[in-house]
Parts: sequence; C-alpha cells; structure tokens
Amino acid sequence: MNWVILIIAGLFEVGYTYSLGKTKEVSGNAIYAWYGIFVLCLIVSMVLLIKSVQGLPLGTAYAIWTGIGAVGTVIIGILVFKDPVSFWRLFFIGTLIASILGLKFVTGH
Repeated sequence: MNWVILIIAGLFEVGYTYSLGKTKEVSGNAIYAWYGIFVLCLIVSMVLLIKSVQGLPLGTAYAIWTGIGAVGTVIIGILVFKDPVSFWRLFFIGTLIASILGLKFVTGH
C-alpha cells in the first residue's frame, strides 16, 4: 500500500508543477485559481510522501517521488507546454524511468 501512496504522491507532484506552468499562461483572477491548485497539490503530495515513508526507506521513497515528478513534468511539458523533444531528452527520461523501476525492485518492500 505504501508504494501506491508513493505513486499517487508523485502524481500530485506533477500536478503542482503543471499548475505552476499554467500560471505563466493566464492572468487576472484565473492566476489565483492556479496558485490555489498549486498549493493544494503541494500539500497533498507532501502529506502522501510523509505517509509512504512510514513503511518505505526514506532515500528510496524520495528518489522515486522526485523521479515520478521529473518524468511526469517532462512529459506534461512536451505534450501540453510544447517543450522541445529530442532523442537525448527522451533517452535520459528513459534511463530515469529505468532507475525508478530498479529502485522499486531492489527495495525489499
């Protein structure tokens, strides 16, 4: 169950980075809504991370949490914010995904 909580925490990390990106595209009162979503996702992500490390090694959980956030943010950047795509960028995202999976499999939980 701690792994599921950790994955959800990582997805909320992607949520707050997405909302951070959206603040660059809006103005007026809409920006406050995106700030609110940012804060909400940040709080939920941190609370779930705290919950997951109660049953997982801290270093592993933190590395996987940041990895999910990094990979998800790059994918959102490419798909939504039209960030550049290159072979090397995708190659290193692939190695990051492999590292995340490797940490999960070598952790005895």
